[in-house]
Amino acid sequence: VTGASSGIGAAVANALVAKGYRVLGTSRRPESIAAPIARVEYLALDLGDDASVTACAAAAGAVDVLVNNAGESQSGPFEELPADAIERLFRVNVFGAVRLSQLLLPGMRERGYGRVVMVGSMLASFPLAYRGSYVASKAAIKGFASSLRREVSRYGIGVCTVEPGSISTGIGERRTHYLRDGSPYASEYRTMIEHLDANERAGVSAARVARTVLAAIEADRPRPLYAVGSNAPLVFALRRLLPRRTVETMVARRHGLR
Repeated sequence: VTGASSGIGAAVANALVAKGYRVLGTSRRPESIAAPIARVEYLALDLGDDASVTACAAAAGAVDVLVNNAGESQSGPFEELPADAIERLFRVNVFGAVRLSQLLLPGMRERGYGRVVMVGSMLASFPLAYRGSYVASKAAIKGFASSLRREVSRYGIGVCTVEPGSISTGIGERRTHYLRDGSPYASEYRTMIEHLDANERAGVSAARVARTVLAAIEADRPRPLYAVGSNAPLVFALRRLLPRRTVETMVARRHGLR
């Protein structure tokens, strides 16, 4: 379980331990984890560093279940996102997870069993202004998972994406922001962030997401997509029924935008 030191990752690690799994959790700095989970073995992993990803995979050894959860939450007007910030986000949210999956898949294939869960975001299905880089990274990881499913299903490997909506994990405090002084987008951007943070504070718990991840892992045939939080069944039904522009307007208004 990547990113197992807090939030969804810690909740998933806890849920797996409770079910009797041997759990390896990753953190950039395992020694600094304030409240390590009993019976979780922690490995160092910096998803932005290919050498760290390779070393982590080697240390993990034979792995039957991979939950790609770790990532960065980034926000900012499209015009003002620094190129190096976007590149870092994709290294962490996409390229690191892809590389780790590539390194662990051969063992799953040889053993004839495996589960790969990508923890995405409902924003990949319902894009939000000022969240473009984050939305794109989560859409990318879902795209990799959707294509991979067909490649490895005959080897007993199930691949899926879990898309959480508004989740109460305190991630708003760790979100990276990019907004220039005097930005013409400042007022609307701050309105969006205020609503985003409020929605997340009122969101479902990380434990609820963990139960969904566990259901995906233990399904005989995992579905391509599991969504949880933010009234997921209803909003996905509306997405199928309503014009795209109407859905975009609904997402905007939920975040204080007009």
